[in-house]
Amino acid sequence: MRQRAVLAIDEGTTNSKAVLVSEAGEIIATGSAPVPTQYPQSGWVQQDADEIWSATQKAITACREAAPAVEITALGISNQRESILIWDRNTGEPLGPVITWQCRRTTAACEALRQAGHEPNVVARTGLPLDPLFPPTKAAWLLKNHGNTSGDICIGTVDSWLIWKLTGGRVHATDRSNAARTQLFNLAESRWDETLCELFGVSPAMLPDVRDSAHVFGKTRATTAIPADIPVAAAIGDSHAALFGHGAFGSGDGKVTFGTGSSVMTTISDFLVPPKGITTTIAWSLDGRSTFAFEGNILVSASIFPWVAEMLGLDSVDALMELAQSVDGAEGVSLVPAHVGLGAPHWAPEARGLICGLSFGAKPPHIARAAAESMAFQVYDVLAAMSQGAQQMGRLFVDGGPSRNPFLMQMVADYIDHAVTPCRNSEASAIGAAFLAGLATGFWPDLAAIAKLAKHDAEIPPRMTPEARETGLAAWSNAVARTTFEVY
Repeated sequence: MRQRAVLAIDEGTTNSKAVLVSEAGEIIATGSAPVPTQYPQSGWVQQDADEIWSATQKAITACREAAPAVEITALGISNQRESILIWDRNTGEPLGPVITWQCRRTTAACEALRQAGHEPNVVARTGLPLDPLFPPTKAAWLLKNHGNTSGDICIGTVDSWLIWKLTGGRVHATDRSNAARTQLFNLAESRWDETLCELFGVSPAMLPDVRDSAHVFGKTRATTAIPADIPVAAAIGDSHAALFGHGAFGSGDGKVTFGTGSSVMTTISDFLVPPKGITTTIAWSLDGRSTFAFEGNILVSASIFPWVAEMLGLDSVDALMELAQSVDGAEGVSLVPAHVGLGAPHWAPEARGLICGLSFGAKPPHIARAAAESMAFQVYDVLAAMSQGAQQMGRLFVDGGPSRNPFLMQMVADYIDHAVTPCRNSEASAIGAAFLAGLATGFWPDLAAIAKLAKHDAEIPPRMTPEARETGLAAWSNAVARTTFEVY
């Protein structure tokens, strides 16, 4: 009997991945292909929709070649969020580029809307502030600069594009988690918001149908990469998919994904207008019911480590971590990694990196220690902001490269004063998409069965004394104030 598995596509900003997941929740095979990015002028970041589709097919082909005897029962999609494109509904041809989440070309448009007083209403309806990160002003730019005269246009996020291509142009749809990031979707009423569509100049008729995250959107049309009639049974934003892949199904459960920056997300029971500095989103939807979440994005997290290592004359991040562990504390030194500004919850784009608290007792190990602590302090700031509007935190899962470092994760647990649980699997987003697709098709019967499949290492509890914790947090708060010029 052939082994059965769910195929997950994890379409990221730099790579498309394909992952086969077995009934036991184990990864059988993987494949990947790079996705080129274009920078046509300062602040503009875009990709080619056809190249995204090509990379996705290459990744699927490589994955299937690694496990040719596996029977694919369903397919799920995890995707980069907030990137947007338009295409001709009749021909399927892309109209203009994919404007990515990183692109700042609509900064002036967002500022004009903010100055006109629209932001409070937008936040109340969508949980998102006016910022060029989000798609509506980018969609308006695409329609103005690349829209065709017929007006028979599809607007979609990357998951919508992949669903369209996988089904041979038969389905234009998205899920609620991705719709929630478009800033055109009313979270409380779970529908495209006509008032917002009018504000941003986007026709609701161009937008995709919105479905549950676990839903059979359609069936594949055969290509060289994939056979026909496989159910396309899940779509979800990548950060949301990681949360689902952890089995974070309890109220208040959350996760921190550590990488270049960090994404912090915790579930909430109902839609709430977010506290200042935080966004509200739909984590996923099942059986017509949405699970909501608070989210905060940290701009510079692990990317500070190689910079500090080079500054201290060290040859690797591992050497930096060894140096940081050689002392018990930072000797009053604080390092705020605001090298490209501060993200959540401060949102201070004018801020710049700072090292302060130096004395003659401060040595290189203390600077290394301060760099390591900055990761934990930033997570604390986000979770502290979230606690103003949410219920008590449940389990907190951690993933990404730094989550495999016990020293760093112990500091996170210590400063947030809450246990953290590392994820054993490095492909949390793909696993989450696979779980949803399997749930939609009966491959797994329910959430309880999926929760048993999530693989984690031992929980890391806090062990720092309250006095040491408060001293460290006070020094960090003072350093952040200096970084944002609040003390001058």
